[in-house]
Amino acid sequence: MTPGPDPVRCNSIVVAGGRSSRLGGHPKARLRRGDLSLVETTVRAVRRAGDVVVVGPPDLCVPEGTLRAREDPPFSGPAAAIAAGLVALARHTGPTQWTGVWACDMPGVAAAATTLFAAVAHIPDPVDGVIAVAADGHRENLAVVIRTGALERLFARETPTDRSVRSFWRHLELTAIDVPADSTADVDTWEDVSRFDLH
Repeated sequence: MTPGPDPVRCNSIVVAGGRSSRLGGHPKARLRRGDLSLVETTVRAVRRAGDVVVVGPPDLCVPEGTLRAREDPPFSGPAAAIAAGLVALARHTGPTQWTGVWACDMPGVAAAATTLFAAVAHIPDPVDGVIAVAADGHRENLAVVIRTGALERLFARETPTDRSVRSFWRHLELTAIDVPADSTADVDTWEDVSRFDLH
């Protein structure tokens, strides 16, 4: 069934610039299931809500109309990637109340994104956003939807280079939202590549 329209407008940052060290340096963003790479799958999952910027290497293929950015310096971590994505969105898109942050390596992310987009329509004003929680209780730091103003203020006062994303999110009030099974399961090992039928 085709999903209905999302209840909120939400621009998104897709983090796609890691070293993929546990895959011997093979870029996770380029792994494919069928005709789509993981980064293409992620962009398609979230772009119905707003504009999307992919933060990663310049030679990474992304869907037409997707913005690009690169963390500075390269490989300085996902927090630095989020900072670069915020700059790109501010320069090239209209403002939205919400901004999503997504890892590029979750094959089932569409279900998580739909759940989080719906959830933010109902959270009270003091809450900064929502964070996905897997069935095992794991909070996925790169599957969040946060008020854009709160996100911009946080990154304006904190230096992101070589910092963990968790060290940023601890400054925010994020409501934990249960998401469908495996929708935030990520690809870290070659066993994962096989389990998700990637190549």
